[in-house]
Amino acid sequence: MKIDTILFDLDGTLINTNELIIASFSHTLERYYPGRFTREDIIAFIGQPLVDSFKTVDEGQVDSLVKTYKEHNLAHHEEYVHAFEGVVETVKMLHDKGFKLGVVTTKMRDAAELGLELTGLSAYFTTIVTLDDVEHAKPDPEPVHRALDKLQSDISSAIMVGDSRYDIEAGQNAGTLTAAVAWTLKGRAYLENYNPDIMLEAMPDLLKVLGVTYNEEDRTLSC
Repeated sequence: MKIDTILFDLDGTLINTNELIIASFSHTLERYYPGRFTREDIIAFIGQPLVDSFKTVDEGQVDSLVKTYKEHNLAHHEEYVHAFEGVVETVKMLHDKGFKLGVVTTKMRDAAELGLELTGLSAYFTTIVTLDDVEHAKPDPEPVHRALDKLQSDISSAIMVGDSRYDIEAGQNAGTLTAAVAWTLKGRAYLENYNPDIMLEAMPDLLKVLGVTYNEEDRTLSC
């Protein structure tokens, strides 16, 4: 069956929030555990729900850690967040060509919607599945299935695009095709270990994968 539905992870896939996430973790962890965590330690947290990350730090302080992280993260979005090169143009083209588009993220809804709004992407997504909408986060297939239900799409006609193992495994567990992005902060080789169906070197590569053609007057890709 032809692919008509694309589900995207948000952070690290559509929008570059890497330094915001690292800064928010650093701010939080330094407040409670000064000098204990390195940048490399923090990078290892990226991709999973905040609660799960902080449970590995201190189960007794999870609520306080999440609260401190969120306060810092929401207050500094405008300083750090921008779309990756070629993302806005590619998503707009897919939207204009009639593809069904959804976001599946482990972020909470307020932060996810803020990131989409700041980067000019919110107009192209009718479906956003966040951590607030599910009982089980990625890599469980629940968020993917929920997005497909909202979009009235079949598993066999969908692809999940992401920058972490949790995105690839969620798609695989749900039964969709999967595409990894080579610009992941954790490195291309890391994602290759999880056997995605496709590796995207840049977001416009997705147009080629889907067989989308366009004229240069339609738009200009910035990569």
